[in-house]
Amino acid sequence: MAADFDGEFLQALGKATIARWSELSQEAQQLLFEGAVQTKDDGFREALAVYLHDRHPRTAH
Repeated sequence: MAADFDGEFLQALGKATIARWSELSQEAQQLLFEGAVQTKDDGFREALAVYLHDRHPRTAH
């Protein structure tokens, strides 16, 4: 049954993470960011960084 909800769980957690990104510690942000880009190319890494910085100015280190 849990497998049926995997996509919904991932989407809900992703949306909650993005919504509260600027409230997370820099260490938590870095761990989540690195986990998200670990299997992606450099273009994805840059695009995700821009996405987060555009939405959460506090993350523009």
